Amino acid sequence: MATIKLGGNNIETSGTLPKVGELAPDFTLTAQDLSSKKLSDYKGSRVIMNIFPSIDTNVCATSVRKFNEKATGLKNTNVLCISRDLPFAMKRFANDEDVNNVTNLSDFRDGNFGKNYGVEMVSGDLRGLHSRAVVVLNEDGKVIHSQQVPEIGAEPDYLSALKTLL
Repeated sequence: MATIKLGGNNIETSGTLPKVGELAPDFTLTAQDLSSKKLSDYKGSRVIMNIFPSIDTNVCATSVRKFNEKATGLKNTNVLCISRDLPFAMKRFANDEDVNNVTNLSDFRDGNFGKNYGVEMVSGDLRGLHSRAVVVLNEDGKVIHSQQVPEIGAEPDYLSALKTLL
C-alpha cells in the first residue's frame, strides 16, 4: 500500500506501482470506441502510462494535454492516458480538446488495472478511482520509470518521465 495525499489528508492505495526493472503486468482496458486494448497490443514500442482519477478535473486534463503535446516528437512511443472515466467522457474530452497524440483508455469495467498496478484509492473521498501516477516502459515491457505522485492535486514530473526515453 502507498500513502498519498488529497488536500493534505492521507489516502491509501491498493498497493504500490511496479518497480523499475520489473515486467509490467498485462491489462485489458476499454478504448473510446469500446474495443478492448491490452498492454501486449503495444509490444515492441515504448509506453508512457499517464494514470489519473478523472479527465473532468483540471490537473488530470492538464496532464493529458501536456503528454499529448510532448508525444508529438517521440519515436516508437505510445502514450496511454488511463482512468476509471467512461469511454464516452474520454472521447468527448479528446474531441473538444483536439487531443490525438495519446490513447485514452478506461478501467471502468472491472477496475483490475487499478488493483494490479496498485493505484486504486481504497480510502478517502475518491476511493475506487485511480491515484495520479506515471509508469514508463521500454520496448520489452519493462518498467524504466515509475512515479506515484504524492499529492493528488499536483502534476506528475513530466521531465523525469520523458528523460527516460532519450
